[in-house]
Amino acid sequence: MFMDIFVSFIQSKKITPYRVAKETGISQGLMGEYCHGMKTPTWQNLIRIADYLDVSIDYLLGRTDIPEVNR
Repeated sequence: MFMDIFVSFIQSKKITPYRVAKETGISQGLMGEYCHGMKTPTWQNLIRIADYLDVSIDYLLGRTDIPEVNR
């Protein structure tokens, strides 16, 4: 679920997985594993990715269709 939502979202925003990895401090190898569904992010990395993309964790996990963060 995470992989599909994450990859679709970054593609729609024209952001590369490399850029997300570089900006969040997550290794490129690990980011590749996330993009190919080989691994699911730890909660710490999920927070980093959600903060970087300015979306909610619930959105990335498929719990809501609304990407906006409730602040």
